[in-house]
Amino acid sequence: MDIFELADLAGQQQRSGRRYVEFLRVPSLSSGIYVLPTGATDTQQPHSEDEVYYVVRGRARVQVDKEDRPVEPGSLVFVKATVPHRFHSITEELMLLVFFAPAEGSAQARSVRTHP
Repeated sequence: MDIFELADLAGQQQRSGRRYVEFLRVPSLSSGIYVLPTGATDTQQPHSEDEVYYVVRGRARVQVDKEDRPVEPGSLVFVKATVPHRFHSITEELMLLVFFAPAEGSAQARSVRTHP
């Protein structure tokens, strides 16, 4: 069993200097913490895996394909694989828990075939 404490994860992310830090990876799932400062630009590209975002803190809007909605602490956002999405209009630093299924990058790796 693995247990993660949000305060520890937040500290790890902050010390890393990166916006996204993965803390769990198994073949069927990966998870990380993603932090976007107030006013930041979310430059992520669509992923080859389904994902769920859980808003821990902050306020912003999220655009998923052509739909645009506000998010706040407690919001859960599901994004189907390959669908364009981004967070924007970030009015309070946004801390998100991110869950990929299967693990981030693994669906794309499976779709790439090599020939002998």
